[in-house]
Amino acid sequence: MSSAVLGARNLSGCEHRLALDFAERGDAAASDVSPEARRRIEAAQSHRASVIATLHGFQSGQPADTIVTVDDGPHRDRVEQTRRAVESGAAWIFRAALPTDAGRGRRGHAEALIRHDGGYLPVIIVNHRVTTPTSPDRPADAPAPTLRTSPLWGWLPELDGTRSFRSQRRDVLRLSHLAAMLDDLGWGVDAADRWGGLIGLDADCIVAVPLTAAMDAYAEAFARRRAVVDGQVRTGPRRVAECRSCHWWPRCEAELVERRDVSLVVGGSQSLVLQDAGIVTVDDLATHRGDPPADWPGAVSFDDAIVSARCWVDGLPLARRGDRPYVRRADVEVDVDMESYSERGAYMWGTLLTDTTDPDRDVRYRAFVTWDPLPSVDEGRSFAEFWAWLSAEREAAHAAGKTFAAYCYSQQAENRWLRGSADRFHRVVPGVPSRAEVDAFIGSKEWVDVFEAVGRNFVCPRGKGLKRIAPVAGFGWRDDEASGEASMEWYAAAVALDGAPQDMSQRDRLLVYNEDDVRATKVLREWMSSDAVLDLPSSRDLLSH
Repeated sequence: MSSAVLGARNLSGCEHRLALDFAERGDAAASDVSPEARRRIEAAQSHRASVIATLHGFQSGQPADTIVTVDDGPHRDRVEQTRRAVESGAAWIFRAALPTDAGRGRRGHAEALIRHDGGYLPVIIVNHRVTTPTSPDRPADAPAPTLRTSPLWGWLPELDGTRSFRSQRRDVLRLSHLAAMLDDLGWGVDAADRWGGLIGLDADCIVAVPLTAAMDAYAEAFARRRAVVDGQVRTGPRRVAECRSCHWWPRCEAELVERRDVSLVVGGSQSLVLQDAGIVTVDDLATHRGDPPADWPGAVSFDDAIVSARCWVDGLPLARRGDRPYVRRADVEVDVDMESYSERGAYMWGTLLTDTTDPDRDVRYRAFVTWDPLPSVDEGRSFAEFWAWLSAEREAAHAAGKTFAAYCYSQQAENRWLRGSADRFHRVVPGVPSRAEVDAFIGSKEWVDVFEAVGRNFVCPRGKGLKRIAPVAGFGWRDDEASGEASMEWYAAAVALDGAPQDMSQRDRLLVYNEDDVRATKVLREWMSSDAVLDLPSSRDLLSH
């Protein structure tokens, strides 16, 4: 019988990471040790503590013995407090610790247990958004809402047409894990009507997550993970998205490079297909002749995979797809870069204005920023100022008979906070546009995603991130430590999220970092429009050799 005990966080993510954690450390409870991981953990702990305090405040008028908050202390003592609260029939049990089940291999804790139908259902608090506001202009024939939410002060779930659920597998797995533990203890609710509660970053409701149908998928995932830990499922390094933040990556990368593993140049699912077809190394792929494997993912070009492999072998940073790359240009150009902090909001909108028709007009960097810790209404103020400035420059260009374009690098992030800011602040902060106004701008030809243009014009064997591509165009960041991960640490210090005095130097550092990002976008798109880009080999030439 396996002796491994898994927590809910062990049920998702890279299987090889899980295997290494248990093989090397005997456990995976505290495997994240990077600064970014610590930041996420600390931010989540702070958010949970704040929400629990809010929930407890709603129950202040209830009899003391029906509302129990488990104290800090050794796990054994916390479990005993939780057990006594359950036996007494407490209505709410905050910070509940469940007894470790060594036999079944489970451990877990819940931010709250709510008494319901003679048992308890788990509530977890997460540091990301779990719902998205629905448009107030929903058409009459739109599907009926299926999401159920409950007020924070009690378990009263009802259909909610004002929100849609942003489901994440790991949240559902954790709730299912806790529900299974409660069932095993005899503390659960009716298995035919099993629910869990989920409170997200906005902490404005409890999302009622149906778990009855989710339990089979959970059981399958749990059994698979136990088999990985027990060594019954063989794992090995393979480059996937999670590698970017994994503490094992330096070790895995060295092994992958040594064996020239094909996953270094293609995505995770593609590498599995290639390996099944006997294409194991980058060199195998680079020299491949013939058709792609029968089950090659249709959305991905097999020719691009071969070109990426040949670039990797020859040490080439990029290959042109066609004779001359194209990115839309305009008379008046504005480069935009947004800085956000996790799920909390966007605190900075940096801009760089260039008027290509007026050489005497300065290329000007301007940032619209709030230093109030997010989330904050002042975020709406800075966004309103950014939008007013951008709209004024756009309208002035049109009035002068000039073309206009605004550029970003990977609009997925910018669009998320353009729309999110409109949704949150349109009726709260003067000057914030409506969702319809934002969508009209995003959908126009004047909003250009340089990241998409790079993907359309180049094959990028080592990724399409701005900090990988812009140096090919000759751009370098002034701060050697500049990265999205580092900026999170700088922001936390700049606004004193950790309770220490505000570090004003980090505000200056963030402004320099943001300015460099917008300048990198400008340099890259201008390089794409120049003859210098023709020095790169074309994918056609690489495929013909």
